[in-house]
Amino acid sequence: MAQRVAVSDNGSKKASRVRVAVRLRPYMGKQDDKGKQDDKGEGPCVRGLDSQNLEIINWRNATETVKYHFDVFHGENTTQQEVFLSSVKPILPHVLRGQNASVFAYGPTGAGKTHTMMGSSEQPGMIPRAVGEIFHLVNDQDENEGWDYTVGMSYLEIYNEKVLDLLSPSSLDLPIRQDKDKNILIPGLTHTTISSFADFDRQFVPASLNRTTASTKLNQRSSRSHAILLIKVVRTQRALATRQQTGKLYLVDLAGSEDNRRTGNQGIRLKESGAINLSLFTLNKVVDSLNSGASVRVPYRDSKLTRLLQDSLGGSAHSVMITNIAPEYKYYFDTFSTLNFAAKSKLIVNKPFTCETVAVQPVKRAREEHEAGGSGTVPHKKKQREEKKAEQDASSPSSHVYSLSEPSVMDRLVALEKLMMSCQDKDSVNMLKHVAQSRKEIQELKEKQKEFESKTMLLSQLAKENSTRPEAAFRTNEAPLQPKPGTVSKVNKKQAVVQPLQVSQLQPLNQLAAIRKQSVCIKKAGKMLPDHMELPGDKENIMLKAWESQLDVCILEQSRQKILQILNAGSVKELKGLQQIGDKKAKLILGWREIHGVFHKLEDLCKVEGMTEKRFSSFMKANILSAIGK
Repeated sequence: MAQRVAVSDNGSKKASRVRVAVRLRPYMGKQDDKGKQDDKGEGPCVRGLDSQNLEIINWRNATETVKYHFDVFHGENTTQQEVFLSSVKPILPHVLRGQNASVFAYGPTGAGKTHTMMGSSEQPGMIPRAVGEIFHLVNDQDENEGWDYTVGMSYLEIYNEKVLDLLSPSSLDLPIRQDKDKNILIPGLTHTTISSFADFDRQFVPASLNRTTASTKLNQRSSRSHAILLIKVVRTQRALATRQQTGKLYLVDLAGSEDNRRTGNQGIRLKESGAINLSLFTLNKVVDSLNSGASVRVPYRDSKLTRLLQDSLGGSAHSVMITNIAPEYKYYFDTFSTLNFAAKSKLIVNKPFTCETVAVQPVKRAREEHEAGGSGTVPHKKKQREEKKAEQDASSPSSHVYSLSEPSVMDRLVALEKLMMSCQDKDSVNMLKHVAQSRKEIQELKEKQKEFESKTMLLSQLAKENSTRPEAAFRTNEAPLQPKPGTVSKVNKKQAVVQPLQVSQLQPLNQLAAIRKQSVCIKKAGKMLPDHMELPGDKENIMLKAWESQLDVCILEQSRQKILQILNAGSVKELKGLQQIGDKKAKLILGWREIHGVFHKLEDLCKVEGMTEKRFSSFMKANILSAIGK
């Protein structure tokens, strides 16, 4: 178990402001094809005043200048060694004491950031000089201090908002995570242990070639990604191996902001510059949020770059920002905005602390030794407890396997079987009661169906006698065969409404689910329910013919002709007027009619997509019943 101990120098936390150093690149004016000087011979737009101050021409008024004050100003003739000694070297000892440090170069494209950080074989940059100084500090540590040091490295780039491992070029986009102690980490990132600067050089030089670069109008070798080198120093105490202090050094070479109108970027270069400018804009927002003084959200998570620089800006690192600027007039607005950003960055305050981990081991109580009087003998009470525990283990059921021949086991098995049988008997009795009640309800339904059957026969006879006026016979309130004229309409109402309500309220068995449809109420009149009801299936056509045989032939034929006429000549609205025909089915009927022609008979409706024999039977019964009711 690791415990995080946050301490700093002298036992108390101290604030550390971000140090900002500005480095001015030498003037690089060139001649064009006509032999004229660039920038119209106007010379540099910015110049240094002393070791901390510089001035730039005011673009609103060329006769005025704007002055800036920074921690360090490096002029055009400043060497790499001078920049390292004054800006980078003072923060490196903190890394060996378990604290974080960060050095990053910022500025527009072509201002010399990569030269400052990487350098050349003749003039090494900040990265090789800082790593060499780390090994020099480790070797100079006094052996009597009792610490062992381990140095490791990781190298990555952020290209198009993707974190890529430069030590393992075949890796894909890596995620950025945060542990419980709010430390930023990258799972899957290669971490290599190095023992000397030569070992570092063998790893770093090939990995640097994997970084993405390209040529633009402003820079022949422009960095198209942000490169971050992580040097991790872990020191372990010899006397207490569980105590460790971990310090991290971030060396960052940022890609420069670009004006695509001047760089001439197109295609993939344009996409790269968009990702670079977006991450730098997020970095600007982070600085503004940190300097606002209010408790506002700092948008670290809006970009991969700001997420990784979270410790460097407003976090727990000793940070140094080397701002690179160019003196030419064509870089004027880039230089002006860069100086403004640097002026805001120097106001950021970090709170460094020592990251120390202590492995907590469980401590055993010395109660037993104390009871034994320190003699090393086992106490008498402890022997008694062990003997008692052994007896309990020997008598426990899990210590041996019972034989089935033992009486206690047989008695328990018999009791368990009786209990299971009694439960089964209770369940079967309840099931029989439920079945009996269901059969009783079915018998009541049969009696009602007989009553409806007799009334249907009377209606059929009435339709035969009034065949000349079939519609009027059903519309009038007078019935010659009925002593009370009102009974006809009442019977018709019971067929359409009362019967489905009564069936849906009873629902004795799952087999009665088919009774819920309104179109089945007439079918019940023409068919006796058996003891075991079946769902409608292959006998649908036979049942339809049996039902139609009970109606008047003339009325049935007129209804069928009327339905066939609507199917052949009706519009979508008229087809939707039929029972069980919706908008989708009506369009399918029109489509079939346009392809195959008219329906020669009603049975051709089964050829329409989705119209099965069961649906056709239900459709016919519903529409014939509707036509008779009218």
